Amino acid sequence: MTPASIPAQRTLLQTLEAMAALAPEDGFTLHEIMDQLDESAFGAGLFFLALPCCIPFLYGVPQVVSLPMMALAGQMAIGREKPWMPEKFGHRKIDRKGLTQMATGGRKWLGWIETFAKPRLTGITGKKSERVIGFFLCLFSASILVPLPMTNTVPGFGVALASFGLMQKDGLMVIGGMVIGSAWIMGLLTAVALGLSTLTGS
Repeated sequence: MTPASIPAQRTLLQTLEAMAALAPEDGFTLHEIMDQLDESAFGAGLFFLALPCCIPFLYGVPQVVSLPMMALAGQMAIGREKPWMPEKFGHRKIDRKGLTQMATGGRKWLGWIETFAKPRLTGITGKKSERVIGFFLCLFSASILVPLPMTNTVPGFGVALASFGLMQKDGLMVIGGMVIGSAWIMGLLTAVALGLSTLTGS
């Protein structure tokens, strides 16, 4: 079974649930998953990849998806029209267990997004704004690689919220995601500064 055989679903989370149900034991590659999400381009791809980062105590998958998230967000920042993923990242697989955990956790933690999102403040979701948003999403995605507790959940939620807002032309949701991610980055920088200050005794 391949993602191409998955019937069209009404929502993104339903698409993920269908993929999890139809996936073989070894799952699908990121290329195959992105092909299924193609219509929604960057927003859907980033939302999908951010999902496992939002789910507490889901280990392994966030490390698989963090670099592809940076690659997609970076492409937004440089103004690409369509997403492209390097073969090195695209051939990474998420197995059926991981997809099932993502579908279940995504519905539990982020299912409310589908009913809350609606077009508003649409100027924030325009092409020019997307480049700025992409730059910040790249920073949020990079912070997931920091080996500290909870480093995936908060920035992952920021990316998920902002990327879903881009898909739905919901500027308010994009702002919410940007605020969450920016606050997290500022917190990390403050913690690093305090740590260096303690080590140097200044």
